Amino acid sequence: MNRLNANKLRERLMGAVFFISALVSILAVGLICLFLFANGLPAMGKIGVFSFLLGREWSPTDTPARFGILPMIVGSLYVTAGAILIGVPIGVLTAVFLARVCPRRLYKLLKPGVDLLAGIPSVVYGFFGIAVIVPLSGSSILSACILLGIMILPTVIGLAESALRAVPEQYYEGALALGAGHYRSVFTVVLPAAKSGILAAVVLGIGRAIGETMAVVMVAGNQARMPVSLLKGVRTMTANIVIEMGYAGDLHREALIATGVVLLMFILIINLSLSALNRRGK
Repeated sequence: MNRLNANKLRERLMGAVFFISALVSILAVGLICLFLFANGLPAMGKIGVFSFLLGREWSPTDTPARFGILPMIVGSLYVTAGAILIGVPIGVLTAVFLARVCPRRLYKLLKPGVDLLAGIPSVVYGFFGIAVIVPLSGSSILSACILLGIMILPTVIGLAESALRAVPEQYYEGALALGAGHYRSVFTVVLPAAKSGILAAVVLGIGRAIGETMAVVMVAGNQARMPVSLLKGVRTMTANIVIEMGYAGDLHREALIATGVVLLMFILIINLSLSALNRRGK
């Protein structure tokens, strides 16, 4: 009886620990949102919501100052879209190879290499971009897209591979029994069955791309103007915050925090879109 009571007590204690941990996580997110909205929304009110979101000029030092972040919004969308177009197909195909094709001996070499990509600091990726990518395509949108496409690979590969391995083996065997070949079984049965996990990988890749700062600052050119070409410079929202927050004050600082609010809203929209797609799929 005493042992039973002790086990129940330990279970209750661990349940309390897990509950407190969940509350701390929720509290952290709530405090971040509270800080951003409390400091960013008043700035939007002072500048004007439409002037802030749709303005094409960012000139905080002029008189009067202009705080239009449309070039940074469009730049962030271009860079993120380019990174997804480059990184997602390569990442998903690599995950298929690792999960369904790769020999065991080769897997033991490739998997640590993929995991190592996730641990490389952003500034090292930036140095790689300056030394290898920028000489070929300049400090431009294209350079940022290529570099971010490489940076999101470990996220997409890791989650997509896990999703593929989670598909019951009976799906694959059933396709083979019906006469499908190996690759046809993988791409027409296993891959669609792992759709929700692959979508989660894509969304996390988008979050990594749209939130990346240091590497983008080093290769994108950082020109606060509307993007006109893949080979021209661009400034993203994250780069705008990092570059100017060190010397910003008053309304300028509040406008940068308001830019963070817009960035947060993008992430929320992406996550809600994923949830809607998953519900629709089910």
